[in-house]
Parts: sequence; C-alpha cells; structure tokens
Amino acid sequence: METGMLTLLLLAEEAGAPASPFEVNFGIFFWTWAVFITLFFLLKRYAWPSIVRATEERERSIQAYLAKAEEANLKAQQLAEENQRLLAEARGSAQQMIADAKQAADQERSLAVARTKKEQDALLERARREISAERDKAIVQLRREAVDVSLAAASKLIEERMSADTDRQLVEKYLASMATMRTPGSRT
Repeated sequence: METGMLTLLLLAEEAGAPASPFEVNFGIFFWTWAVFITLFFLLKRYAWPSIVRATEERERSIQAYLAKAEEANLKAQQLAEENQRLLAEARGSAQQMIADAKQAADQERSLAVARTKKEQDALLERARREISAERDKAIVQLRREAVDVSLAAASKLIEERMSADTDRQLVEKYLASMATMRTPGSRT
C-alpha cells in the first residue's frame, strides 16, 4: 500500500501538480465545489424525492408490520388468557364432578345402609314372630301333654274313666282358668 501511494505522488509531480497534498490549488478547489453543488441540486431535484418516497414507503411498511405484530401479540395474549380461563373452568368442572360423584356415592352408601337396616329389622321382626309362634305352639303342645299326663294320672287314681272328650274338656277348662289367673310370661 505504501508503494502505491508513492507511485501516485511521483505521477502527480511529473504532471506538474504540487508534491504535497496540503497545498491548495484554487482551480481544483473551484471545480470541486462546482461539481459538488451541481450534483447536490441534481440529486435534490431528481433523486431525493425518490429516496424520500422509498424511505417513507419503507417506514410505512415497517409501521404496518409493527402494527400487525402488535395486533398478533395482543391476540396471542387474549388467546393465552382465554386458554387460562378455559383451563380454570375445566379444573373447576372436574372438581365439581368429583364432588358430585362423592356426594352420589355417599348418598348411595347411606341408602344401602338404610336398606340393610330395614331388611335387618324386618328379618328380626319375622324371627321374633316365628319364635313367638313356635313358643305358642310349644305351650299348646305342652298343655296337651300336661292334659294327657293329668288324665292318665287321674284315671289311675280314680280307676274309673270318663270318656276321653269329656276328660279333655274338663282339663282344658281347668288349665284355661289357671292361665287367666297367671299370665304366660310371669313366674311363680
């Protein structure tokens, strides 16, 4: 690079130009400013409006892209909020379903317990009735046997026997009078 600069200085010196770049040549100075001002006005008149128009168009398109991006960002935020809301609703709905299912299970369990209790009470009552009926049957059977034993003992004592029907009626009448004097559940 240094050799290229030296070559330029040597060529300039041969052409009659001053050897130092800091020396002012008014002819070059004038023409440099004339070319600059002419190019400036030509650019300002013809190129500058196109450049400004292109820049403004680019600015508008960038603004439009920014507006679209802002709108898309806002829409994305709204969708995210909507998703959060729907997710919260779904969670609430799921929790409500779970609570409803638990409540239904509790109610079903309570109904099953009540049905079982009712069936148990019915079975117990039926068993009591059957026991009472069996007890009454046993008492009747016991009375009959007592009548038969009493008749057998009485006939042995008297050695004279009446008819079996008359004997039975007599003993049953006696036992009935005894039963009215004494209740079936009491002890003496």
